[in-house]
Amino acid sequence: MTNIQFISKTVQTAAINIKNTVQLLSEDCTIPFISRYRKDTTGNLDEVQIEQIAKLSKQYDEIVKRKESILKTIDEQGQLTPDLSKKITECFDLQELEDIYLPYKKKKKTRADVARENGLEPLAKIIMAQNNDDVDFISSKYLNEKVQNEDVALQGARDIIAEWINENIYVRKQLRRLYQRKANIETKVVKNKAEDEGAQKYSQYFDWSENLSKAPSHRLLAMLRAENEGFVKLKIDVDSDEGYDLIDEIIIKNGNSPSFSHIQLAIEDSYKRLLHPAIANETLQEAKAKADATAIHVFATNLGQLLLAPPLGEKRILAIDPGFRSGCKVVCLDEKGDLLYNETIYPHAPQKEDIMAMKKIRSMVNSYKIDAIAIGNGTASRETEFFIKKIAFDSPIQVFVVSEAGASVYSASKIAREEFPNYDVTVRGSVSIGRRLSDPLAELVKIDPKAIGVGQYQHDVDQLKLKEELDATVIRCVNSVGININTASKHLLSYVSGIGEKLAENIVQYRSENGPFQDRKQLKKVPRLGDKAYQQGAAFIRISNPKNPLDNSAVHPEAYGIVEKMAKDLKASVHDLIANTAKTALIQPEKYVTPDIGLLTLKDIIKELEKPGLDPRKAAKVFEFDSNVKTIKDLRTGMILPGIVNNITAFGCFVDVGIKESGLVHISQLKAGFVSDVNEVVKLHQHVTVKVVELDEDRKRIQLTMVV
Repeated sequence: MTNIQFISKTVQTAAINIKNTVQLLSEDCTIPFISRYRKDTTGNLDEVQIEQIAKLSKQYDEIVKRKESILKTIDEQGQLTPDLSKKITECFDLQELEDIYLPYKKKKKTRADVARENGLEPLAKIIMAQNNDDVDFISSKYLNEKVQNEDVALQGARDIIAEWINENIYVRKQLRRLYQRKANIETKVVKNKAEDEGAQKYSQYFDWSENLSKAPSHRLLAMLRAENEGFVKLKIDVDSDEGYDLIDEIIIKNGNSPSFSHIQLAIEDSYKRLLHPAIANETLQEAKAKADATAIHVFATNLGQLLLAPPLGEKRILAIDPGFRSGCKVVCLDEKGDLLYNETIYPHAPQKEDIMAMKKIRSMVNSYKIDAIAIGNGTASRETEFFIKKIAFDSPIQVFVVSEAGASVYSASKIAREEFPNYDVTVRGSVSIGRRLSDPLAELVKIDPKAIGVGQYQHDVDQLKLKEELDATVIRCVNSVGININTASKHLLSYVSGIGEKLAENIVQYRSENGPFQDRKQLKKVPRLGDKAYQQGAAFIRISNPKNPLDNSAVHPEAYGIVEKMAKDLKASVHDLIANTAKTALIQPEKYVTPDIGLLTLKDIIKELEKPGLDPRKAAKVFEFDSNVKTIKDLRTGMILPGIVNNITAFGCFVDVGIKESGLVHISQLKAGFVSDVNEVVKLHQHVTVKVVELDEDRKRIQLTMVV
């Protein structure tokens, strides 16, 4: 099977599209570049499909590599027959491959190995043949110094048979199917831990059982976490009689044979000692991998929404990291996010210097020509918001409450120390809050996505897969927006297609030495930025107010000549085509097809000319919580409140209603009727209206509904 055939089994598209995509990937083309600028080559595959092809291509290579290793190992043992070699070569299922390899795998000495050393394999073969031989009498022929009597001989033969059954590919395959359909996951509390404070959040799993295949991802991950923390014991089980019956059907040939009872004993031993532990663990690991994939998908979706949250844009911002005893840390930022001034004010108890604090805020707003105020949503957030809204400013000032998630991680990071070596963590945290309002994408790329906390069980899932998925999400978001090369940080630039960390540093260094970039071609002067990096990245960077308007668009430089020809044919300049739908409507894309640029790409170019450099993000909106609700004690069942979605999971979403605790809207309460995917109904940061349906002040839990 070729790699193209292997990928075709999963990705539904023409084989030529897969072949071309694999070829582009092998030429070090990035996924954003391929999906945006090679649509005609790939048959218009999107980023998700191209990512899938990339993963499957890697998986194919891993299988090929594993097969080579297995063939080499078996060959070195002198046991590689033509039939076995053919079977391994034709197998492209990793699980089946490992089953084939199992008898040849190096392992600790087994009971079957000892029996073989004692010369009992011929007796095992006689029993396994299930003829009418008197095996009890025949066993006496195999007595020796290490095999003292017939019972020891027969037990040794059964040990060998048990191992053969365990290594039977068909038995393992059929048992897997049984476990995948009918395995139950069961948990029991560890009695001496039941009263521990940490155990209480897992109390529903103190005596729990359900079909493993039907357990939602969040529940399975919760059970596994409870087990890891030592509060419950967990096991995977099926009805053992079904397991025995399944093996009997495959192994037993003659129920009247004198060997029958010995075969049955070997089956029971093989199932209990070898097959059940292995298949149960394998089934749990498969279920865990699926649960991981679901949790990772939820996290990546949330991260994407967070990164593409509406930006306020280039405005002068006063940002506040609120606090009580330690005061509120205030910073003033210019349009580029650079720090102009910082100070600490004490508007709340115990100091409560509110009159002085008001004067200072007014003075800063006037002195630094502030356009908007950003307030972190942590401790003292609502109190600080009320305080700010009492101030009579000379002109209207928009006030935003901004998520602080991960701000403390950023403020203590190497990135923050490099940016603000002369300021402490409190100032850096306030700057991050202000910049998040201005441009969430540019600021959040500096923080490890796991620290942003928009998911479920992110620390319990496969960390390598999580990192891969989150990195791919960040890359997708950055390149969908396009980056201003003259204002972007090196951290933001490092996610641009084809650039990476080192070239991002070189771009920033070149910019500081030579001033702002005037056009895209200037990128080629950046040290070590060669033709490949330019091809992959140039169209994703933007130049503000350029000589050539295409430098501030998503049109790739390789197509500039075609746009110039379009303009010339219309007796116009390229400038005349920009945002001019009357002119672009006259363009006939079929006339400009070349061997390298096809119809799909040409249609994209015309769309881009109509709305060049269009930011896919919406504009930031001011939101106001209910002014009567400050703590959980102010809530009452039946209350209808405005809220902001601040986290999405597979089982529902959490909504900030302006207090410390977020409330849960279960998936069944998102709207009338059945909902299969939370993201179909809500997005992160969405403004929603909710009703309080249940309150538990002691456990700090709030149940909400959006069916109001």
